[in-house]
Amino acid sequence: MLNYIWAFMILLGIIVAAFTGKMGEVTNTAIASSAEGVEVCFRLLGVLAFWMGIMKIAEKSGLINLLTLKIRPILRFLFPDIPDGHDAQKYIATNIIANVLGLGWGATPPGLLAMKALQELNLKKDEASNTMCMFLIVNISSVQLISVNIIAYRAQYGSRNPSEVIGPSILATTISTIVAIIFGKLMERRNKA
Repeated sequence: MLNYIWAFMILLGIIVAAFTGKMGEVTNTAIASSAEGVEVCFRLLGVLAFWMGIMKIAEKSGLINLLTLKIRPILRFLFPDIPDGHDAQKYIATNIIANVLGLGWGATPPGLLAMKALQELNLKKDEASNTMCMFLIVNISSVQLISVNIIAYRAQYGSRNPSEVIGPSILATTISTIVAIIFGKLMERRNKA
């Protein structure tokens, strides 16, 4: 559905540009934006590689397993249907840790593995379980202590103080996570009734 919306907006923009005589500007902007997109990707590759390396070291050193044990009470509250010691707990913990550190890219692989593990536990294979929905809600709204992505973007574009977003980011993501968890628990209770 989203693809159709984007395609419609792009097509509409091209049609309006053609009728207003601004096709040259659309073409130039499209080419410039494409080049800028590639440059941004290459600039952020270093940040991505660094944090993915840190996460790999944390995993190999046993830190992820230790943190999974430490946050197990939270995991039990959020995901009561996951049996202790199941791989889904480790993947969810890794995803949450990466999100808390603001590593959106680093959170994606364990997030996908978590969903795959949760699907194994799912009794109704053709619809998402309450646990899967709660994981998605927590993942989307996650608390971020350090917004690495935003700090990297701000530094790249010449911000004088790229890290000044940390405080507002913690506040906003904490509120969004609390609201999301409350919503998820209410929906879970409603589905069980």
